[in-house]
Amino acid sequence: MMVESGSTNVVLRKLIYELGKQHAPVWRKVAEELSVSSRRRVEVNVGKVNKLLPEGAVGVVPGKVLGAGKVDHPIVVVAFDFSRSAVSKIQSVGGRAIPLTRALSEVKDLKAVKVVK
Repeated sequence: MMVESGSTNVVLRKLIYELGKQHAPVWRKVAEELSVSSRRRVEVNVGKVNKLLPEGAVGVVPGKVLGAGKVDHPIVVVAFDFSRSAVSKIQSVGGRAIPLTRALSEVKDLKAVKVVK
């Protein structure tokens, strides 16, 4: 018999709790996606995020953004974690890479937010 334990990462557990308390459905969806095991957590290449988001749009990745692909227009990406190359590619074209821990205070217009998986 296996016991469900959840993540041992204290920062992640606190973040899931804070996101779950929010009234906006987008943050609750992100909390649900972050609650899965680390093997099933989302990993998205920056090229895919670039393709799915129009210029100036805000995309939320409930996992990690990796550095494969090209970014050709400014985008705002919110994620739990970023690779160094992903951050440099996003910032090189004038975009922003925001950690999910700061997103609740920085992202105000939730109608423009798109969850990218």
